[in-house]
This record gives sequence, C-alpha cells and structure tokens, in this order.
Amino acid sequence: MAKKPEYGNDSISMLKGADRVRKKPQVIFGSDNLEGCIHSFFEILSNSIDEAREGYGDKIIVTRGKDGSLTVEDFGRGIPLDYNVKEQRFNWELVYCELYAGGKYDKNSGQGSYEYSLGLNGLGACATQYASEFFDVTVFRDKTKYTLHFKKGEVIGEPGQELVKEPYRFLRTGTIQHWKPDSEVFTETVIPIEAFKDIIKKQAIVNNGVEFILIDEATGEQFSYKYPEGIMGYCEELNNMQGFTEPFRFDGEGKGRDAADRDEYKVKAEVVFCFNNEVNVVEYFHNSSFLEYGGSPDKAVRSAFVAEIDKQIKDRDKYKANESKITFQDVVDSLILISSTFSTQTSYENQTKKAINNKFVQEFMTNLIRQKLEIWFIENKTLGDKVVEQILANKRARENAEKNRVAARKKVMGAVDNINNKIKKFTDCDSKDTSRRELYIVEGDSAAGSVILARDAEFQACMPVRGKILNCLKASYADILKSEIITDLVKVLGCGIEIQGKHSKDLSSFNIDLLRWNKIIICTDADVDGYQIRTLILAMIYRLCPKLIEEGYVYVAESPLFEITLKKKGGKKEGEKEEIFFAYNEKEKAEIVEKYGIDNLKLQRSKGLGENEPDMMSLTTMSPKTRRLIKICPEEAQRTAEIFELLLGDNLQGRKQHIEEDGHLYLDMLDIG
Repeated sequence: MAKKPEYGNDSISMLKGADRVRKKPQVIFGSDNLEGCIHSFFEILSNSIDEAREGYGDKIIVTRGKDGSLTVEDFGRGIPLDYNVKEQRFNWELVYCELYAGGKYDKNSGQGSYEYSLGLNGLGACATQYASEFFDVTVFRDKTKYTLHFKKGEVIGEPGQELVKEPYRFLRTGTIQHWKPDSEVFTETVIPIEAFKDIIKKQAIVNNGVEFILIDEATGEQFSYKYPEGIMGYCEELNNMQGFTEPFRFDGEGKGRDAADRDEYKVKAEVVFCFNNEVNVVEYFHNSSFLEYGGSPDKAVRSAFVAEIDKQIKDRDKYKANESKITFQDVVDSLILISSTFSTQTSYENQTKKAINNKFVQEFMTNLIRQKLEIWFIENKTLGDKVVEQILANKRARENAEKNRVAARKKVMGAVDNINNKIKKFTDCDSKDTSRRELYIVEGDSAAGSVILARDAEFQACMPVRGKILNCLKASYADILKSEIITDLVKVLGCGIEIQGKHSKDLSSFNIDLLRWNKIIICTDADVDGYQIRTLILAMIYRLCPKLIEEGYVYVAESPLFEITLKKKGGKKEGEKEEIFFAYNEKEKAEIVEKYGIDNLKLQRSKGLGENEPDMMSLTTMSPKTRRLIKICPEEAQRTAEIFELLLGDNLQGRKQHIEEDGHLYLDMLDIG
C-alpha cells in the first residue's frame, strides 16, 4: 500500500486570483450548475438595478446572444474605472479583479454611493468576470468612453494600457457588460429564456418605473417589462378582479437593531394584499432581490396574519366550542400578498440572497402588518366578516381532509412501519422521507440479492417480482387482483389503485399523496426476457396507477449491454486494476472500439443482474452519480398506451403487421448464442 503524503506545514495552500472563483464557484454562486450560472448573471444585473433605483437611468437592456453570451446595458452614471488616489490603484482592478471591493460599503455612515442596494459584499462583478470565458466592459462617463477586456479571469493588454480611453462627445452615460459564462466553471451555461423572463419580470415589479427590455438574438424576440405602480400593479394583475376583496396597500419606515450591540439601520416596507379563492400567491422581495425562501418577512407575515385574524374570529365569536385555532395554511389558501422591503443593513442567509434573517426587519414588519390589518378590518366590517368565514371554511376543510386521509391509510394499508413484515421478500429502506425514497422493482430473487448488497440502505428499497407477471392489459380486474405479486407490489407503492368496485375492496382507492416513493425504478436484465418483464411491469402500472406515469414517478434503470476491458500492455501488474468500460448499446460499443482498437479490448456481454458484484452493480445501476435512468415522461403516457395495446393487447393483426414491418430493427437484441 502506497504511503500517504505527510500532513505538515507545507500541506496548507491557498487559491489566488481567478482560481478563487473558477475552482470553487459554488462558494460564491451557490452551485456550479445552471442555478449558479443564473446567479452569476443576476450579480451583474443587480449593479444596474442599484443604479436605476438611485435615480440614474430608467431603462435596462438584457441581451441573450446566439453564442450563449450575455449583455447587460444600463444608462446610469457608469462604473468609475480610472485611477483611485485613495486606494493607489485603478478602480477597474478593484471592481473586476478584487473580491470585497465596491461602492456599497459604509451605507449607514452616508459615505457609500447607495443607500439601499442588492449588492452588499463587492463580490458579484469580480466573481462573474472570473467565471467567464470572456468579459468585456464599456463605460460612458465624464465625456469619455472606457473599454476593458478579460479572458478567463485575466485582463487583456500591456501593463498600464489595459484600460482604453477615448473622447466621447455625446451626453449618454452608463455601462455595457458583455460576457460568456465559462463551461470550464459551470456544468451548464445555456440559460433558458424563461429564466430570464422570470427574473426580469420580478425586477420590474419591485423597481416601479424602470423599463426592462429582454432581447433574444436566437429567435429575434423582444420583451418589455414595466410596472409603473410596482407591487400594487402586480397584485391587481394576479387578482384579475376575481378576488372577494380589492388589493390593499400600505407602507412604513423605521430604525432599529438586530441586537443591542449591533449598529442601528433603516428599514422601509411596502405590502399589498387581497383575498382571492382562485389565485393564491405569497411573494417576498428585499432590496429588490426575490426571496425564494423568505426568512424574516415570511415569519412576520405568518405571525401577523394568524394573530390578527385569530383575534378577529374571537371578537366575532365565530369559533365553535373547543375548536382549534387557525393556521397560516388556512389563511394562505385565500391570500395574495406581495411584500417589498429595503434595509441599509441586510443579513442574507448566504450569497445567493434567497432568504434574510434580520431580526429587526421581522419585528418591524410584524408590528406594521398587525396595525394595518387591524385598521383594514375596522374599516371593512362586511368584507372582514366574509374573510373570517372563508378562512374558517378553509380550516375545517383542511381538518376534514386530514381526518379522511388518516382513516384511509389505516383502513387500507395498515401501519406503514409494519409493511416490511407483511410483504414477502420486500426489503425496505431506513429513511421515512418520501422525497428521497427509491423503490427498485427487480426480476427474481437473484437480482434482488445483488441490488440489496449494492444499494444505499438509507434511501433505496428492493421489491422482487417472481417470474413474468400477468399481462394487465388483457386480464380482467378480477384476475389481476388475484395475483399475489401484483397486490403485494400495489401495497408497497402505498398509493392504492385507480379503480373502484368489489374487486378493489382490499386495496385503497388511489391517492397520490400516500405514495411512499420519490422514484419507482424498474430494473431488469438487458435481454429479451428482461425487456418483456419490464414491459409487463409498466403495463401493470399503466393499468392500475396511470397517474404515477403522468406525474413522472416511474423510471427504468438502464443496464449495460457490454462489459469492455482494456488490455494492459505487458500484462496486468500485481495490484493494478484493469480499466473497464460499460456500453449500454451498440453505438457506445462501437465508439469504444473505434477509440482503443478491437485488438486492445476484451468484449463480453454483460452478466445478468444476479451475477453482478455489488461494486459493479452500484456503479452501473444503483449510484445516483453514475447510473442511467430513463424517465417515463408524462407526455409519453398516450404513446405508451398505444404501444402497450399493440404489443400486449388483443390486436393480433396489428401486432403481426408491426413484426413484419419493424421486426428487423430489433434483431441485434436477440441472444442467438
């Protein structure tokens, strides 16, 4: 065994320059996937928004280039890029090459350039530049046009000549930043147009009066977003005159501290709400950033609305004797609410700005909402009665639904915890979290043994089926439900079946909320028998629980068709592992053969699942990092039905014609030995 390097003083190292972001993008952007790439775009957009909010420019143009590049153009004051006497460096270096540098510090002291801003830490522009294939900057200010060019985090130009300055006689000021996210940094760099639309619309909502223009060069489409009335206009749009109250707007300002030893800061809040049974939306923004997870504003809204409406119910004597108190779920079932808060000091949960945890923001908003809500109920007595009655109706409907759900579960399935003892050869997983649990349906005890040894017992369970199950498209419900294999499998699924009548009396009527799994994975051998068993299981699910296919819970695990070993020149040395490739189809096999040459490879058909070693089974079929799953997509449900009917139904002539016309396409799947 090779000796491990010593862990000593020389073992400590640090990332420098662009590597601080390029090698660890998730630290700044939250992830290195598409979500992180989108966040890098938002960092640049945020700076232009901060300018517009301060009153400099009323239009921002975002362009999605054909080559995947992005452009954000604003008409603000223009980012200062020239020499900074105080810092003894050029500002372009501080903005684009230094983390934690910018014009948004010391806001409480009045020394910062922005009172309320999306950007806080001076990270965004620099981090996005570092994470880009190229990044070009054009600034118009002081009757000068400034240009800068970067490539993969490095500035282009001779030392001292990086910043190009040209006289500019027009009055226009502003900044244009054009860049392309780097595929060496992010695993995905092509941002869907819908993501841009969502982000830009949200920013138009909370930056009233600013026009946002989105240009998609690939399609030639152009979109414009502008909300002169801000969140009030957005609430009216959502309400669409369908609510049983009109939108009500209020605002307020205050000063406070998160703790006695912390600095005092300013907060201002604007809230719009109405009650509507057709549309239910609750959204929070802070310093114009959309708070996906809410944090302090969400806690304030929940606390204030429940407390005040509970008080109104009691004052009106609307609770029944011994009736439980309302919850926020009862309120939100009939609520549209948009809140926009700003503070000169913000504590985000992380750099991605999806939630804030300022204690004073929560306290200020709770008091403000309770006061204004109390006034609304006083001034709208009749509407207030209607709101109270509706929320009580929501509460009672929720409680009845919960009672029925619990009763159905007890009646049909019994205690979930005991299911492992009731179903033969079913092996459950440890987790009770249905958002993680995976059920592998495998053919036979041998394959089940391999799956059980290779699985992650925390979240992966195994249910073997013995032999070929009934063709559920041809069999009657009476025959289907006589099959112990099928009824056991339905009980393991937990959601019941989508038929009613005497044949299903021992099984629950279908309720997808009772499904015990996040993924149902059919795992069979990559041979003709395996494909037939896979089809029969899919047919069963389609006949008894089609909703599972429509909702996207059903998957097929691909098993490799070939195991290909790369021969070592000079023979295999002691302790050396052979390099093994897996080909899941003939095309992949051909690509491997073309790359390494047939003489350097040992090819063999993959073994059946039951013969696989646990580590190989985990690598090829079980591990979420390396396995291949085929999702049975909702849009394919109808086509699935047609194929099932053709292959397994009563249309003998259609099946014969299909074999005559298309059978030759599947000859390579035959194992003629």
